[in-house]
Amino acid sequence: MKHLLIILSLFLFSFTVISCSDEKEESTENSGTTTNTVDDTTKFVGVGESVTIVRSTDNGSSFDNVTSPTSNHLWGVGFGNNTFVGVGTSGTIVRSTDNGSSFSTVTSPTSNDLRGVGFGNNTFLGVGTSGTIVRSTDNGSSFDNVTSPTSTTLWGVGFGNNTFVAVGESGAIVRSTDNGSSFDNVTSPTANSLYDVGFGNNTFVAVGTSGTIVRSTDNGASFNTVTSPISTTLWGVTFGNNTFLGVGNSGTILRSTDNGSSFDNVTSPTSTTLWGVTFGNNTFVGVGNSGTIVRSTDNGSSFSTVTSPTSNFLWGVGFSE
Repeated sequence: MKHLLIILSLFLFSFTVISCSDEKEESTENSGTTTNTVDDTTKFVGVGESVTIVRSTDNGSSFDNVTSPTSNHLWGVGFGNNTFVGVGTSGTIVRSTDNGSSFSTVTSPTSNDLRGVGFGNNTFLGVGTSGTIVRSTDNGSSFDNVTSPTSTTLWGVGFGNNTFVAVGESGAIVRSTDNGSSFDNVTSPTANSLYDVGFGNNTFVAVGTSGTIVRSTDNGASFNTVTSPISTTLWGVTFGNNTFLGVGNSGTILRSTDNGSSFDNVTSPTSTTLWGVTFGNNTFVGVGNSGTIVRSTDNGSSFSTVTSPTSNFLWGVGFSE
């Protein structure tokens, strides 16, 4: 009887070991399968005239068209909290929560054109004609109007150090230090229109007509002019890898590696106007007229053209971090 109990105990022990081993293998296999299906690829998304939205999943090497939920022009696009938000004419707002694969429209609190959009501190902020400012604190699901200190058209908005800065026509600069709840005017060093603003290394840089460049190192409280190497209008500016990059008319590309204190020309692969530029994954991508797309992987030292899936104008570009 004793021998029989020993044999039975050994059998049960062996079965338990084999069973646990099988469960471990199954768990490992399931874990591997789950890991392989996660899509964490970063994306570039460009927006433009009519129904145009384009998307790159290979670091800007190539782009494909994305179905747009609107026939209105889209002027700008921003990214935050796994969400792309695009803005455009007649107050149009569109939103994507699947890395730019698809977009849906968002109810807008304004019928004014929205020219630019930015993100910071879990807040999307759109700006546009007549000083319009709209704000979302629920990942772009809904927007509300913000009282604006100006009736001047605002073209671009940037965020840094808990501060939103928006810029616009006639040198207009407005600033918010309470997460976009309220804005104040900032004394501008120029009467030239400013079309975009970027932030990096505790510095705001804005660009505009006649090659205008202005700079702030005190969180947007004050700005000074920067000597520009060109007199061509600059439409876009961004920051990445300790480099500010501006783009504009006739394919103009400017670059600063000293926190926006000075800028130099970069040889451009196009003579077509570039409207927007962004940075992500060690890559600068610029977009412009007739679907033009340019790209740099050497910190903005040189650019090459990218085959575009559209001939429509592209006015804005964003990157999913």
